[in-house]
Amino acid sequence: MKVCSPDYFSLEKLLDESVRIHGHLCPGQVLGVRMSILGLKSIGIGDPKGRDRKSIIVFVEMDRCATDAVQSVTGCSLGRRTMKFMDYGKMAATFVNLETGKAARIIAREDSKDRVKEYCPGIDDKYAGQAEAYKVMADQDLFDKMEVGVTLKPEDMPGRPLGRVQCSRCGEHVQDLRERIIDGEILCRPCADGSYYSFFHEERYAK
Repeated sequence: MKVCSPDYFSLEKLLDESVRIHGHLCPGQVLGVRMSILGLKSIGIGDPKGRDRKSIIVFVEMDRCATDAVQSVTGCSLGRRTMKFMDYGKMAATFVNLETGKAARIIAREDSKDRVKEYCPGIDDKYAGQAEAYKVMADQDLFDKMEVGVTLKPEDMPGRPLGRVQCSRCGEHVQDLRERIIDGEILCRPCADGSYYSFFHEERYAK
């Protein structure tokens, strides 16, 4: 297991970078940075943007401010296929060390909000108080931590696509084994299960 670099885990430096990317400081940013620090340390990742960049995948369970912070700290992203979005609506993320298989799921404690006044009694603004308190709360007061197992399929790993097929209905192409086979017909998921968009008009341009 690699030794985690204490230099990398400077809270203030990581917060500064996260705020630069996200655009403002908020409680979610602090939670995401702290969550990432705890998660990375728990799985033995000390340099996620350097020597360990190919050794980590993160599953995030929320599409909120904290996710930007997780991406900022870990260097993981959807485009690199090293961040997986699980639409659970939970303030939680799972950090996976691909070399060792070790994984830790970090969950923000709901009752941490009740302890803000203990840490920052002089701040009247609710969100400002949370942001400052979350910087100094002990990990065990801010998070629950689970040691978990994560099974990763070959088609979910970074790298070149494992396959590319054409949907027999809409004609669009599907990568990474996301197609559905129904009654022998190759279908994309929107054609098989329905889509988030409603079709009104399409323009296709000649090649």
